[in-house]
Amino acid sequence: MRIAMGIEYDGSQYMGWQAQKHSNRTIQYVLQEAVGSIANESVTVHAAGRTDAGVHGLCQVVHFDTQAQRSERSWVYGCNTRLPDEVAVLWAKPVSDDFHARFKAERRRYVYVIYNRSIRPTFLSHRVTWEYRPLDIARMQQAAQYLIGEHDFNAYRTVHCQAKHAVRFLHRLDIERRGEYVIIHAEADGFLHHMVRNLAGVLCAIGAGEQAPEWSKTVLASKDRNQGGVTAPPHGLYFAGVKYPAEFDLPSLSQTVPVW
Repeated sequence: MRIAMGIEYDGSQYMGWQAQKHSNRTIQYVLQEAVGSIANESVTVHAAGRTDAGVHGLCQVVHFDTQAQRSERSWVYGCNTRLPDEVAVLWAKPVSDDFHARFKAERRRYVYVIYNRSIRPTFLSHRVTWEYRPLDIARMQQAAQYLIGEHDFNAYRTVHCQAKHAVRFLHRLDIERRGEYVIIHAEADGFLHHMVRNLAGVLCAIGAGEQAPEWSKTVLASKDRNQGGVTAPPHGLYFAGVKYPAEFDLPSLSQTVPVW
């Protein structure tokens, strides 16, 4: 049987999604331990997207195969009794064998949250990125429009990215202000390693007046990561949802950031 799950997590104290040989402080590791305990067998959990150290998940989608017969309620509440406080299963649902959390995803959505005030945050310090410089949202929105559509985003990925090519279709790149919060919404058919954080770094430089809005287009055209400026920190980044074909009939796959 193949089971899909929606997962929420605070990645502040974790080394990212991917299980590692020398660390049990990954989201994949603790989730596999919890699911395996309920299934009474070893399982491998596959995710829609692999988040980096310090990055959070609002509605990460995963799947695993198991011989165990459990109710949806048992998967959810059983796993949650065995997971650390920072990780929770939101829902569980049997799916067909052709479902794959990663390869069947049509779109992925990220939210990047910036705390824009002169004084650094305290209790939000690991859940937002602090930017002390006043950000001009209009400039950032103008810059974002140059990046919508299908492009080679090589300049917006880390040099360590293992993707075979850098062409992605960016369906949405919106910026809004809610009081002292500046929120970047990004949705694409797929994202490259550090792509959202590099987009955020460029947009913040433009919003702070260091660069003209057209700089985002210049960076894109260069296809050179060295032209892209600073990679924004991971703390404000949230994996916010996934879109799959309607045939899989999965629960709501998009969540809002909970800190406001």
